[in-house]
Amino acid sequence: MGLGLMSVVKGSSSVPEEPVDNAVDTFIQWLIDRRDGAPNFELRKFRIKRGGMIPPHMHPDIEHIQYVLRGRYRVKLGDREVVVSRGDAILIPAGTVHAYYNDGEEDAEFLCIIPRKSEYKTVWVDEQPPRSC
Repeated sequence: MGLGLMSVVKGSSSVPEEPVDNAVDTFIQWLIDRRDGAPNFELRKFRIKRGGMIPPHMHPDIEHIQYVLRGRYRVKLGDREVVVSRGDAILIPAGTVHAYYNDGEEDAEFLCIIPRKSEYKTVWVDEQPPRSC
């Protein structure tokens, strides 16, 4: 039995893409979030166009779990950098500086699940993106 919550089903085509702040050629869709009544988690879909990037940043109190749907791109995780592609899953602990660079041949897409918190804080880190892996 449910806890009084309403089930929600949406097609991603019904959710608008919005540009990601401080990023280059990167877009976000809030697929399921607090506006849908989600009490614990929020689901987002990101699209990083070929040549796009999200500069180094961190979220002090929010971890991320991500799943790569399409493409190949580089992810900076603290002091290391990894190349991810379709089917890869990523855990980014709270407070970890991370960044994304799509130097692949196609647009990259990934799902990102975050815990629902009253405040979602992003701290941008001022550093130059690496040129290669």
